[in-house]
Amino acid sequence: MKEKHPIMKGKENLVQEALANPVQVKSSQKDPNVLLYYRAFEDKYICAVVKHENGSGFIITAYVTDKIKKGRLVWEK
Repeated sequence: MKEKHPIMKGKENLVQEALANPVQVKSSQKDPNVLLYYRAFEDKYICAVVKHENGSGFIITAYVTDKIKKGRLVWEK
């Protein structure tokens, strides 16, 4: 089976960097327990989407985007 999003393959370190040192963190418009961590990458951004519950969290997905999505600003560098 072919991967749907091979653009993220091998970019695990960039996802880790987005989580550890984001330029912006926004809350999801659909779920307040989901945060979007953005980190600049070339002329785009890496976005790591994390669900936070009961004092822990897990990565839902990560992707490359050309702009930061709308949402409530939680933190900015």
